[in-house]
Amino acid sequence: MWKSTGRAGNAAVAGLADAVMADERTRVDFWFDPACPWAWVTSRWMHEVAAVRPVDLVFHVMSLSVLNADKDVPAEYRDRIRDLWGPVRVAIAVEQKYGSDVLASFYTELGRRIHAQHAGHGREVIEAALLDLGLPAELADAAESDAYDEAVRASHEAGMEPVGNDVGTPVIHVEGAAFFGPVLSRVPRGDEAGQLWDATRQLAGHPYFYELKRSRTEHPQLADT
Repeated sequence: MWKSTGRAGNAAVAGLADAVMADERTRVDFWFDPACPWAWVTSRWMHEVAAVRPVDLVFHVMSLSVLNADKDVPAEYRDRIRDLWGPVRVAIAVEQKYGSDVLASFYTELGRRIHAQHAGHGREVIEAALLDLGLPAELADAAESDAYDEAVRASHEAGMEPVGNDVGTPVIHVEGAAFFGPVLSRVPRGDEAGQLWDATRQLAGHPYFYELKRSRTEHPQLADT
């Protein structure tokens, strides 16, 4: 884990700057549920980060349905998350058959339809995302099958185990640090995206830091994502 306190914190900042200047690659693992608009905004920010920092993004599936299965949530929300199994099942099927790079592309195509176009997450939307990537439309059959549920749960647990079940999506793992968020309502671009990433890495890498939060004042702004 990247740790920084006091003078060591200054050294860590300097070390981060040296790493960026040296173009050392950093792997960042990102767990998402395709239906979450907050995860979608953060994922688009991470693509911006990858354009200005030496970051290698690897996407993974988590599931709000799995996360909330045993929680006391309102009936309306429980009905909603029950319907969210379909997209995560298909995402896992894509990952298993074509790898993490294609999973990332599928998330982009599906997320754009769900969040920017407000097209929903039904079978026709899933099929359109698959076909735009040249993938078989039959992969959408996974949405109605439990054949991938064990893999969904395994992927979910791999992402959530280091951060616990009191958080949601997105979850990021980087250099031994794992954290929920950051939760953003708009996508930072360019240098701003990189600066926010630098600050996030420093804060999340501190061994005794747990939470920083304030009330949300707007919904995710999705039109330009």
